Amino acid sequence: MMTVRASQALRGELQENAPLQKLNSWRVGGTADRLYRPADIEDLSYFLSSLDDEEPLTWLGLGSNLLVRDGGIRGTVILIHAALARIELIEPTDIRAEAGVPCAKIARYSAKRNLTGAEFMAGIPGTVGGALAMNAGAFGGETWERVIAVETIDRRGTIRLRKADEFEVGYRSVRLPAEEWFIAARWHLAKGNKEESLQRIKSLLAKRSETQPMGVASCGSVFRNPPGDYAARIIEQSGLKGYRIGGACVSEKHANFIINDRAASAADIESLIKYVQQQVHDKHGVYLRPEVRVIGERSGD
Repeated sequence: MMTVRASQALRGELQENAPLQKLNSWRVGGTADRLYRPADIEDLSYFLSSLDDEEPLTWLGLGSNLLVRDGGIRGTVILIHAALARIELIEPTDIRAEAGVPCAKIARYSAKRNLTGAEFMAGIPGTVGGALAMNAGAFGGETWERVIAVETIDRRGTIRLRKADEFEVGYRSVRLPAEEWFIAARWHLAKGNKEESLQRIKSLLAKRSETQPMGVASCGSVFRNPPGDYAARIIEQSGLKGYRIGGACVSEKHANFIINDRAASAADIESLIKYVQQQVHDKHGVYLRPEVRVIGERSGD
C-alpha cells in the first residue's frame, strides 16, 4: 500500500483508480491504482521523496509506444505530459526540453529559431522522455544524435545532470542507470534557415501521411526493423496485411502498424503482436522484436 508523507505540500494532482484508456494512443487498458500529475520538476522531486520505498512506479508521456494491459497497472503512474512541459533556448544553438514535451514541438520550436537538425523529430509521436528512453527515430534520424546532456531523477527525488557519453545508446535502445528516469534533455543543433526547416518538416509529415495510417488508434511502428531489412516488408510478405484478432488488425496501409478499429482489448492487440511474430518466424526465419512496451496486468491476474 502506498504511503505519502506530508502530502499537503504536494502541488500536483493525485487520482485513485485512474482509467488509462484515454492516456495511450491505442485507447486500451485498465486502471492505475494511482495516477500523479506533477506540477513541475520540483513538485515531482518532492512527490518521489515522499513515497514508500517499495511503491511500484510507471512513467507515462503520450502513451504512444505503450500497450497497457486490460488488468491495469499496480502502484503509481506518473503522468509527465503537459506537466514537465518547458522548452527553452539555453545557448544560441542549444535547446533544453523537459520530458513531457512532445517531440514534434521540438522540431517546430527549433526551426522557428533558425536551427536545423531536429526536423526529423516531427515524425516521432511521443514525448521527450519516451524518445530518450528508447532512442526513438523517424525519417532516418535518431533522438540521441545531437543530445549533449540529460537530466535524470531517481525515486528519492534526487536530480542529476549527466553527459550523453555516460549512456550506452543503440538502435532503439538506451542503457539507463537503475532507478533513474529522464526528466529533460539538451540538444546541440546547427544554425539553419527557418523557412527551409519548416518546409522540410512539412514535406516529412506529408510523406508520413502518404505511407502510414493517420487518425486511427495505433502506437506507431510495432516492431523494430531487423538488420538490413524492414519489418513492414517482411510482415507484408507473410500475407498479414489486414489480418485481425478481435478488434485489432494489421494495417492495410503500413504492415508494421496494428490498429484498434473495433473496440479492441489490449489482449486482442497483444495476441496479434505474438501471432505476427510467429508467422514471420515460421515463414522467414526472422524474429521481430517489438518496439512497443507492454505493461500492466492481464485481465483476471
